[in-house]
Amino acid sequence: MTNVYSFDGLLVLALLIICTCAYMKRVPKLKQWFLSDKKGFMGVFYKAAVIGTRLHLAVATSCVIMGFYIMFVK
Repeated sequence: MTNVYSFDGLLVLALLIICTCAYMKRVPKLKQWFLSDKKGFMGVFYKAAVIGTRLHLAVATSCVIMGFYIMFVK
């Protein structure tokens, strides 16, 4: 179990947000509804979607590494 208040918990949360927003950017209805704002608090999700689509190899690699860390090291 990973809590959000530890550093690895924050990394897991950030990776989950980036992966989820990148997926939602591929779905047209969700893109219009959720990722339409580019400024403010909702702009964070738009920027996470951009990071997820442009750096998809690095994000996928870090997700795999974080999964092995959570399962075997922690």
